[in-house]
Amino acid sequence: MARPLRIAAWQCPSLPGDVGANLARLAETAERAAASGADVLVTPEMYVTGYDIGIERTRELAEAPDGPIFEAIAGITRRTGVAIAYGYPERLDDGGIANAAQLVDDGRAIGAHRKAHLFGGLDGERFTPADARPAAFHFRGLRVGMLICYDVEFPEAVRALAAGGAEVVLAPTANMVPYALVSTVLVRARALENGVTVAYANYCGTESIEGGGDQVYAGLSTVCGPDGAVLALAAADGEELLIADAVGDPLPYLRDRRPELY
Repeated sequence: MARPLRIAAWQCPSLPGDVGANLARLAETAERAAASGADVLVTPEMYVTGYDIGIERTRELAEAPDGPIFEAIAGITRRTGVAIAYGYPERLDDGGIANAAQLVDDGRAIGAHRKAHLFGGLDGERFTPADARPAAFHFRGLRVGMLICYDVEFPEAVRALAAGGAEVVLAPTANMVPYALVSTVLVRARALENGVTVAYANYCGTESIEGGGDQVYAGLSTVCGPDGAVLALAAADGEELLIADAVGDPLPYLRDRRPELY
């Protein structure tokens, strides 16, 4: 039997606006993940730049999917052998900015997602929402999909990936206080009801930057299996690198559902 996919979900404080420092500590964390036998490392939402950094700073740091941020992370994946799912602001062809995530393995981008469900004015003032259905892709023998933070809170988003064959959902997030129930209730429910493993990597502590906000993050990063089991759960505060194998026997919800009725 093939070894199950091993996931490293990284809960860490935000270093807003400091791309160089974020790439440096990402390289160190990828080495730790590699030592644990991880196949993939999942970072928080907009990890490379920080999340709530203001409109002007977001626009200043946005870049194309194949820009310098990608090149730096591609190099880390080649050196460590660990794929990385990271969040960043993507500059769109029309001048807009997407809240984006990309999965890079062995120096190649193999999957991407743009956030579709924007969280109030915090997202809506800065980002263009995705208008495409989330899609699964092949990764190390499995079908994997990506969502970003608020996307996971909508049952239809995870269901769309599961119906498209996804077995694992990687979810960079920036979930703040007082929404801890997302980690402890909704992520687990999304995994159980769809028969997928969900890896939800959040920030911890406070993020503050001139021109941006002052967010207090809820921590509680988690990996939940396809049977609803909590495979790993971080504390509400403090940096942690969760390591969990994507294992568990799903219940037959997908098989038994009757979409013609609803």
